[in-house]
Amino acid sequence: MKDLTLVIPAKNEPESLPYVLMELEKLNLNFLIVLEKTDYLTINAIEKFKSNIVFQINKGYGDAIILGIKNVNTKYFSIFNADGSFDPYELDGMYNQIKDNSLDILFASRYKKNSGSEDDTLVTFFGNKVFTLIGKILFKLPITDILYTYVMGDTQKILNLKLQQKDFTLCVELPINAKRNGLHMADIAANEKSRIGGTKKVNEFKDGFLILIHMIKLFFKK
Repeated sequence: MKDLTLVIPAKNEPESLPYVLMELEKLNLNFLIVLEKTDYLTINAIEKFKSNIVFQINKGYGDAIILGIKNVNTKYFSIFNADGSFDPYELDGMYNQIKDNSLDILFASRYKKNSGSEDDTLVTFFGNKVFTLIGKILFKLPITDILYTYVMGDTQKILNLKLQQKDFTLCVELPINAKRNGLHMADIAANEKSRIGGTKKVNEFKDGFLILIHMIKLFFKK
């Protein structure tokens, strides 16, 4: 997978990111880390690793992902969270799927057959189901887990989407814009692990409300 680079958005992950990087180095995978210059705890925690770091000028999960993709030099990229919840051993299957089926973008799903999540709560499970259903009805999205950002795609084609959302609303902007621009897309079963340390960055109710509002705006946007 020499033509694949992992984009790792990291914010306040000094406990989990070193473990994630140890796993990735064992698999000899290309990766770059996106974080804020003032995140000294995380920076110090990974100082022993040979890491390609991109520093954010702005803030936000979406901003980190967009900035990371802009700095990818390989044909393909994959979003890979720093909290230890993504399984790197699933990358090989995702890579084969995207290559064998000439896909432009592939979404991992916690809700297909033979998938699951150790990190879901009743609130996040219900919310994901609702937002995924809205995505199917309003945008005809052919995916089963709209909010899971374990995503692999063609770097240049995703850059051409000109994504703008700086926060967690990027989660829905990405698949909706990909569908509207005619990209060949699909999803694949995945198993989300429990995060290693720290707390979730997502506020289930606040960010959920913002995601809903953004989906409505995108529906009415020409």
